[in-house]
Amino acid sequence: MADPQRSRRSCLAVPGSSRKMIDKARGLGSDQFFLDLEDAVAPLAKAQARENVVAALNEGGWGERIRTVRINDPESPWAYRDVVDVVEGAGRSLDTLMLPKVTGPEQVSWLDLTITQIERALGIVAGSIGIEAQIEDAKGLTSVDSIAAASGRLRALVFGPADFMASINMPSLVVGEQPPGYDVGDAYHHVLMRLLTAARANGLQAIDGPYLQIKDIEGLRRVAGRSAALGLDGKWVLHPDQVDPVNEVFSPRQQDYERAENILDAYAWYTSEAGGRRGAAMLGDEMIDEASRKMALVVAAKGRAAGLPRREPWQPPES
Repeated sequence: MADPQRSRRSCLAVPGSSRKMIDKARGLGSDQFFLDLEDAVAPLAKAQARENVVAALNEGGWGERIRTVRINDPESPWAYRDVVDVVEGAGRSLDTLMLPKVTGPEQVSWLDLTITQIERALGIVAGSIGIEAQIEDAKGLTSVDSIAAASGRLRALVFGPADFMASINMPSLVVGEQPPGYDVGDAYHHVLMRLLTAARANGLQAIDGPYLQIKDIEGLRRVAGRSAALGLDGKWVLHPDQVDPVNEVFSPRQQDYERAENILDAYAWYTSEAGGRRGAAMLGDEMIDEASRKMALVVAAKGRAAGLPRREPWQPPES
């Protein structure tokens, strides 16, 4: 399995049918991108889009970003050919395949088996291509625990808000915002927490879906901040102007990152022979213990994945 802490703060959606957008995406600062063969591509353009995607992956120039292709709905007439053409054509230049409209574990198992057969045929390292499962309707959410446990290839669960809103008959045409008349709490809290809990129980990342009002950066920050506060790892972005704000929101503040690293260092020292083998100790005005260490690990890992610098390392007290 790939490093579960690999950063997915921002995941840029790129239509596979647009070579212009694909070329532009190479110069953007998203942690991840996905070349889309599904909703962003018209039926008559699917075949050409597959060729574009394979060529773009093999041409490279993506740096350290996570390279993903979203295939079509597994119940569609295009999904099988998507998998075969993309993995056979560019499997060594691919990190994950995103499977949309997942409603049960059997769909993930199908994709896992199909990828495995192609890897074996081509001599690609077994298991090197991961899967991201997109939860987009009520049935998928009710099966999310079994979906999250369906394959060792799984890397992340992804929320698809537009289809989900339609599946539960939510009376709204605005994706990512609260539905009209909903003025108490967050209409998506249960969905996101359900997805997040299933992901964490299986060692996966959890990614929020897009915010379609691409010119409303403050609205994007507000919505992304809500997901980040719950503990989700990142969010889709649809426009270059959304990349930097989303990266910022899903990165720890510098002072919080520094504090987390200091807690880890201090706790390691205080529990050692040199530090007196203490199970709890004071760090400034704060008591730290094993629970503090676990919480600090989360913030420190996110900061490291985001590439934050460490400026003032903690030093043991003088004896």
